[in-house]
Amino acid sequence: MPSSGRKDVPVLVKTLKDLHRGPPQQVVMNRATVEEKWITQPLDHFDETNTGTYQMRYLVNDEFQTEGSPIFIFLGGEWEASSGMILQGHWYDMAKEHQGLLLYTEHRYYGQSVPTSDMSTESLQYLHVKQALADVAQFITTIKAENPQLTNSKVVLSGGSYSATMVVWFKRLYPDLVVGGWASSAPLLAKVDFSEYKEVVGEAFKQLGGQQCYDRIQKGINDLEQMFVNNSAQAHAMLRLCSDFDHNNDLDKWSLFGSISNIFSGVAQYQTTGDIEYYCDFLLSFDDDAAAIANFAYWAWNYPSCIDARYQSTVDYYLWGIDNFDASRPWYYQTCNEYGWYQSSTSNNQPFGNNFPATLYIELCKDVFSSKYASSQIVSNTAQTNEDFGGMNPEVENIYMTHGGLDPWNPIGHGVAEGATVITGASHCADFSSISAIDTQEMRASKERIAELVRQWLA
Repeated sequence: MPSSGRKDVPVLVKTLKDLHRGPPQQVVMNRATVEEKWITQPLDHFDETNTGTYQMRYLVNDEFQTEGSPIFIFLGGEWEASSGMILQGHWYDMAKEHQGLLLYTEHRYYGQSVPTSDMSTESLQYLHVKQALADVAQFITTIKAENPQLTNSKVVLSGGSYSATMVVWFKRLYPDLVVGGWASSAPLLAKVDFSEYKEVVGEAFKQLGGQQCYDRIQKGINDLEQMFVNNSAQAHAMLRLCSDFDHNNDLDKWSLFGSISNIFSGVAQYQTTGDIEYYCDFLLSFDDDAAAIANFAYWAWNYPSCIDARYQSTVDYYLWGIDNFDASRPWYYQTCNEYGWYQSSTSNNQPFGNNFPATLYIELCKDVFSSKYASSQIVSNTAQTNEDFGGMNPEVENIYMTHGGLDPWNPIGHGVAEGATVITGASHCADFSSISAIDTQEMRASKERIAELVRQWLA
C-alpha cells in the first residue's frame, strides 16, 4: 500500500478532515484483547463477471462470547476502525449484559481496507454505500457460517454519523440479517446545498456562547469580507495569508471563508460542556472584531508560517491522494457521487458571511475527479440516493435514532416527530459513552431506552 508521505495540508482540507474524523474515541481502561482479522470480500458485489476480491479488516472482542452469543457489530464509516468502541462505552456495556460478541467492521477504501492499488477516479468506482452495505451482509453471513457457536445468533448494529446512516439503510436492504440497530446522528437526506448546517453551528454559538459571541463572529467575518474589497493588503496581513493567495479569484476567496467557518463547525460538531464558552471568551478578549476572527483562525489552523488557503492547493492535495492514501479523497468522492452535503453559506440565518457557496464544492468535484461532476450530475446523484434509500422516509423497523439538539447534521435526520430522540444541548455522536453521573437526564434516558430496546430485540 502506498505510504502517506508528508505533504502540507491546505486549510480547506484540514478543516474538512476535522469534520469527518469519526465518533469521539472512548477512553479505554479495559485490558481485554482486541484481535484484528481480515475477511475476503468481492470487489464488486453486483457484477458476477468481476472476480476481483479484497481483504476487509475487522476487529473482534470475544471476551463475553459463549454458545449462541448475540453479535454486536459497530459499523465503520469514513475513518480507520480502532478498538475503543468495542472495549468501552455503552455499546460495549450492552454487549456485556447479553454476553455478546463485539465486532467492528472497517469500511472499504478507509483505514487499511483499501481494495485497489491507487485511488484514481477509475479505481474509486467500487466505492459506494451499496457496495459497503453488501460487504456487511456478506460479513454477517460468513461469520455465522464459519463459527458453530454463532449459527443461530441474533445480530444488532450500531454506528455514528455516516455509519449510523448505514445502520438505517442496512435494515432497509437486508431486514432479515439484523434484529435491530442504534443509529447515532444519522443524516438521511442527500442534499447538494446543505445550508442548514451552518445555521445550527451559529445557533450553538448563540445558545452556549451568548449573543455577544454570535455578533462578534458575524461582525468579524463581515469586516474581513469588506477588507478584501477596500484594503486587501491589510486583510492579507491580518490573516497571515501566503503571498500567492488571490483575493480576486472567487475560488480562493470561497476556500478561505469556507475554511474560517469550518473552524466554528468543528467546535460545534464535537463540543462538550464548556468548549464553546471557552472559545467565545477568547474571541471576546480582542478589541477588534476582525482581529478576533483572524487570530482565532491562525491559532486553530496551527501553521508554522503563512496560511495556504488557495483553491488550487486543495485540488493538488486531493490529486496527491491518488497515490498517497488518506481518507480525505475517498470521502470527497462519495460526496460528489452520492450525497452532496456541501455546507454552504447560502442561508442568511447564520453568522459566517456569504462567501462559500455550494459551487465551491461542486467545482472541486470536477477538478479533482472528473468534468462529468457538473452541478446537474451531482443533483442527479443525490436524487438517486434518496430514491434508493427513501430520503427522510427510510421505512425501517427496530432502528433507534438519536441526535444532538445542537448537532449541525440533525436537520437532515429524523426529529422527534419521526420518532427519533433529540438530546437537548448535545452535539454529534455524543451518546456513545457508558451511562454515568455526568449524563444529563435526557442523555441518560436515551441510553436506557436503547438498552431496553436491545433487550426486547434479543429476547
